[in-house]
Amino acid sequence: MKVALVHEWLTNLAGSERVLLALHELYPEAPVYTSVFVPEQFPELADSDVRTSFLQKVPGARTRHQAFPLLRTVAFERFDLSAYDVVISSSHAEAKGVITRPETLHICYCYTPIRYYWSGYHHYLDNPRFGVLNPLVKAVMPYMTNYLRVWDRCAADRVDRFVAISHHVARRIEKYYRREADVIYPPVNTSWLNISPSVDDYFLLVGRLIPYKRADIVVEAFNRLGLPLKIAGTGSELDSLRAAAGPNIEFLGRVSDAELGELYSRCQALIFPQEEDFGIVPLEAMAAGRPVIALRAGGVLETVVEGVTGIFFDRQDSQSLQEAIRDFDPGRFDPETSRRHAMTFDVAVFKQNMLANVEQAWKSFSHSQATLTKTGHLISVPVPDTNMEGHNGTAADEKRVV
Repeated sequence: MKVALVHEWLTNLAGSERVLLALHELYPEAPVYTSVFVPEQFPELADSDVRTSFLQKVPGARTRHQAFPLLRTVAFERFDLSAYDVVISSSHAEAKGVITRPETLHICYCYTPIRYYWSGYHHYLDNPRFGVLNPLVKAVMPYMTNYLRVWDRCAADRVDRFVAISHHVARRIEKYYRREADVIYPPVNTSWLNISPSVDDYFLLVGRLIPYKRADIVVEAFNRLGLPLKIAGTGSELDSLRAAAGPNIEFLGRVSDAELGELYSRCQALIFPQEEDFGIVPLEAMAAGRPVIALRAGGVLETVVEGVTGIFFDRQDSQSLQEAIRDFDPGRFDPETSRRHAMTFDVAVFKQNMLANVEQAWKSFSHSQATLTKTGHLISVPVPDTNMEGHNGTAADEKRVV
């Protein structure tokens, strides 16, 4: 079974890229096809066969890949994957749009149908945080997105089998692509995290400081509560959050894995105010033995066990979060129980589940291909009388073997 891997872009190491690296460990001989590649960001792929598109040579594409959605549709369609038995696309955008032979099984590991075409379209269109570009975005986005939405729907039809990162995403795939999806949770590396024998008095917020992550409601809540909060991460919202924060809130910026592991293991609880398709950060906190206070929405409903590994707040606002923090009792949560739960999402579990899924899909697909080959049959295909010289439509011309 000859396998190829396809991924949108390889410019920085984030959640989807960690999934790709786990897939590459499963299939180390598989080449990786991607639109653009920044090698220095991926030492793990130093000796791997990474094949880029024409966008690799387009000025600005490696640093501003998000600005090239139209060109990426072309880039992925131009990849020749005819030499492979199985193609696994790791996709939240255009990677699933590759074109494969009828004899090739295409499995898409899907993070979500593209948010700004589908579930998040009106949010992106109306969000005032587009800033000075907002009038231009509002003017152009409906027309460009209309075409790209049609392309995306056609691209989904090229996939033989969808695997979603959560049941939350599987429901979106069914809604927008009219396809069923298996669910295999993404890999969470738990090996670098440990339970601390003691904890401190601070709460913790971890992640990129960008609008949809809603760090603003966390800062507002802790300003009013006066409790210690540490924030690890950087992003476009950093300056405005820092300006709004009281003296009880500490901004740590980007931290090392060792520092982050220590922060996780010694916090009272992790605060998770955003809706995510899955959410790896809460599971990292649980792997360090700490509970989670999360918005009751999205992927955390499948990873946080209420009353056992964390609690939820119901509205995405400061008041609801404050009420949850006031009700929070850290003594109710057992660190060992939290860690055992997180271990069920470990990288090894992902690899085992993904390998079994691919092998089962290939067995079923190859069996159906073999059956079709053995039972080729005649069907009637009408051929119009073209009246062209040398060809007249006849009864014999109206049969084709397929």
